[in-house]
Amino acid sequence: MSNVLAKQSSKLERYSDAFKFHFKQDQKQKSSQPTSELSDLVRPRLKIALVTETWPPEINGVARSLLQLCKGLQELGHKILLIRPEQKQACTQFQPYQECLVKAQAIPKYHNLQFGWPQWSKLSQALDEFQPDVVHIVTEGPLGLASLQIAKSKNIPISSGFHSAFQDFSRFFDLAFLLKPIQHYLKWFHNNTSLTCVPSSHTEKSLRQFGVQGPLVVVGRGVDVEYFSPYFRSTQLRASWGASENTRVMLYVGRLSPEKEVNLIIDAYQRMPKNTEQPVKLVIVGDGPDRERLEALNTQGDIVFTGSLSGTALAQAYASADVFAFASQVETFGNVVLEAMASGLPVIAYDYACARLHLKPNETGWLSPLGQPEDLVGHIHRLPDLTTLRQMGEHARKATLNIGWQYPVQQFEQALYLVAKELHMPS
Repeated sequence: MSNVLAKQSSKLERYSDAFKFHFKQDQKQKSSQPTSELSDLVRPRLKIALVTETWPPEINGVARSLLQLCKGLQELGHKILLIRPEQKQACTQFQPYQECLVKAQAIPKYHNLQFGWPQWSKLSQALDEFQPDVVHIVTEGPLGLASLQIAKSKNIPISSGFHSAFQDFSRFFDLAFLLKPIQHYLKWFHNNTSLTCVPSSHTEKSLRQFGVQGPLVVVGRGVDVEYFSPYFRSTQLRASWGASENTRVMLYVGRLSPEKEVNLIIDAYQRMPKNTEQPVKLVIVGDGPDRERLEALNTQGDIVFTGSLSGTALAQAYASADVFAFASQVETFGNVVLEAMASGLPVIAYDYACARLHLKPNETGWLSPLGQPEDLVGHIHRLPDLTTLRQMGEHARKATLNIGWQYPVQQFEQALYLVAKELHMPS
């Protein structure tokens, strides 16, 4: 197996420069040729079977990012077969070319997340009918594993995505004994695909450290600056939180689960120096298995738990706050950092992944070294006044105006081209 993977890696690397040149030529010609004519010349249409066990309206960074990437690919003319578990609610923002739905099973402790049953005959028939150029597997659960094995049996090129650091989650659920087995499984899984897409160089380094040998390609993330915008700031919403115009609202958005370390933010908030002129209010947006424990920490009753929000309600929550706090140390990217910045909020976070890429210390937020929670707590305790926060928020907003989804879509497309061409490469 290792020899086969090494040969695949060598082939992909040899042809990578040629495809990059092809992509650069595409960019240069855009100004001189009509879009439709150029598209026919330089963008071969792919048939992509995309396998995922999370999809909107589920609320998480993987589902939201995947939606944007699929929309972008389809707008470029590629056809997508979406293979996913059944859901009680439909996603109204995207209609794939074809869809294959399998039975769903709720994930223990994550009642709002699910995995898909490995319905072999149904998956095999869907791939036979669609005849994809490439199968891209987003999640490594039972549905992803079955799709991997079926695609291999049919000699279909396979790429994968690494989006959730499951190997790091285990220690937060008293499952540290599973760390090595999970690492071995993830290593095996991604070493059995021709290429793995990762959202950041931090994640790329992590995968290399526990033994993923094949090509790793960074497919970044963007943010919709019209959806996440200071325009949605609401004085009425702030009032419902018990925040006046002089209150500094500190916000957390995300899953309420032990690995997110939201308790650190709560503890830091409760120990903040009191300021009667510009008090602080903590608002926590999200749901998950840790919600009951976190709510029990709210002994003074002054922390607002909103539950999960989406759509305009989520955009308003971001825009109506004044600073964003994010204490997670297990992110592969951290989309919420960009969403907060686009909404006009400075961010307190650890110095890695999305925050390292996009935050400028003391200009658009504050960065703390990984593994030093006391440093992050210090930034919370030294929160500046409202005027400073809003000035920093304006800088944060400006920093996101050119971070759209177009480039990540092009990165993803380029990776899929490499994998789809692999079986047709000369030896």
